[in-house]
Amino acid sequence: MQPRSRWKPINGVLLLDKPVGLSSNDALQKARRLFQAARAGHTGTLDPLASGLLPVCFGEATRFAGMMLDADKEYLAQVCLGVRTTTGDAEGEVIETREVSVDEYALHRAVHAHVGDIEQVPPMHSALKHEGKPLYEYARAGETIERAVRHVRILEIELLDVRLPAFSMRVLCSKGTYIRTLAEDIGAMLGCGAHLTGLRRTRTGPLNLDEAVTLERIAAYNEEVRGVLLGPPDMLLQTLPSCRLGEADALRLVNGQTVPVEAVETDSVLQEDCMVRAYRGGRFLGLVVPRHGYLRVKRLLPQESAQTS
Repeated sequence: MQPRSRWKPINGVLLLDKPVGLSSNDALQKARRLFQAARAGHTGTLDPLASGLLPVCFGEATRFAGMMLDADKEYLAQVCLGVRTTTGDAEGEVIETREVSVDEYALHRAVHAHVGDIEQVPPMHSALKHEGKPLYEYARAGETIERAVRHVRILEIELLDVRLPAFSMRVLCSKGTYIRTLAEDIGAMLGCGAHLTGLRRTRTGPLNLDEAVTLERIAAYNEEVRGVLLGPPDMLLQTLPSCRLGEADALRLVNGQTVPVEAVETDSVLQEDCMVRAYRGGRFLGLVVPRHGYLRVKRLLPQESAQTS
């Protein structure tokens, strides 16, 4: 770790392309050291086997990291039929091998049968916690913990490359969806079993992998200019409606007072009790909530941290 005196009050959002082999926390800490950021957090874990988009929040942007936990996610997944493993992915030991006698038509039917609201049992080899300890720690010790069924939603599945017994697919899903469990369930429906051989997250809410950078690219930048790789805190909130306040109303808001909804400029009708991005000029102030005709503070940035440092 950096000496305490070297940590800096960096504020902003880094779209990190996490490599295979690193946990989300390891990737976070490497990015944090590269920026010497005093405070950092991420918006949702990726397994070490998975690569792809990991939004990392520095400084005041961490105030809004929780907003991304509920966002829909998009993945590119590689699956192998006919082989089941202890972990449901390529890191586990093979526990069963079966002949694959399905055709592409049967695969299409099985895949699209999982679109919509489905139930999943979280895998034992996951970061989901039981009594404060990740399930994978119990699994490594040979213990099995009973897990509650989860209700998740698969919004879209698109088959991309079918070369049986292997295939790849694009999956758009709700939070809490386990893609390795989805692969196993598809294999079970086909009667031959399956496991995940690769996984890459390509989207989290409004954020896309196309805009992400690798740890190597960050390191290639001179320390003094790495800040150009950071986006502002409100990039996490692009799907929310926005409003613009005049100087006097903005001052009232940052002092904890309410502001009449009719006094602000908006591009759409503001829904009661739904979060709204608030701006003064082009400066992001934070989140407000309309209630009974007035905007009330939900979460604000300190004014000196309202833009990326």
